[in-house]
Amino acid sequence: MSGFPNEPNLIIAFSGRKHGNMSLYYGETSEALNNRRIFLSSLGIDYRDLVCARQIHGDSIRYVTEEDRGSGASAYGGSIADTDGFITDKKNIPISVFTADCLSVFIYDPLTPSIGLVHCGWRSSKARIISKAIGLMQEKFNARPDNLYAGFGSSIRGCCYEVSKDFKEYFSDGLSEEGTRLYLDLSEVNTKELLVAGVKKEHIFPPQACTFCHNDEFFSFRKEGPACGRMISVMMLK
Repeated sequence: MSGFPNEPNLIIAFSGRKHGNMSLYYGETSEALNNRRIFLSSLGIDYRDLVCARQIHGDSIRYVTEEDRGSGASAYGGSIADTDGFITDKKNIPISVFTADCLSVFIYDPLTPSIGLVHCGWRSSKARIISKAIGLMQEKFNARPDNLYAGFGSSIRGCCYEVSKDFKEYFSDGLSEEGTRLYLDLSEVNTKELLVAGVKKEHIFPPQACTFCHNDEFFSFRKEGPACGRMISVMMLK
């Protein structure tokens, strides 16, 4: 990821369309398990160890331990229910979220060390899921927000994510108007949330490409509809 700390004991990655659908539930799933195996093995990760969530656009964060290893790795039904983010300080347990326009946020504390990976759609962002993830990292690991680093996966950006006027009631940041149209940038919303939570501005790395604009490179729910595939964001301490 551009600008993120180059730590030998940290794996951080985000797949693209060229890597194929990574979801065992959404889109064409026949090759998904093999896609995961190939992509993750290139990172030095055994796909059978992957920890996955059944994401519901909520604000629940799960502390991942050794007992969770492999949850959802081979079957969607084994995924950790009703969860939109993970934190862990355990080594060699890869945590993941799946997106196709929503934002993935990677959080890293080199001192404890510990990591967090969060699925941020507009509902989760409205519920301030990032602050909850950082709060749980403080509680579990005694992590200090000013020591954290944060980066983003690719997501739909403010250039393309048209929303209803109601969103003015939900967000004070990340909105832009063009004539009668209102647009939301999830990365801007969550950058502000990271700053409010105490992460230093210089520790927050720039947002990635727009999944809608670059649909040739990424899956986009808004552009393709419900049957589109999903990208994987993955993070692991070594």
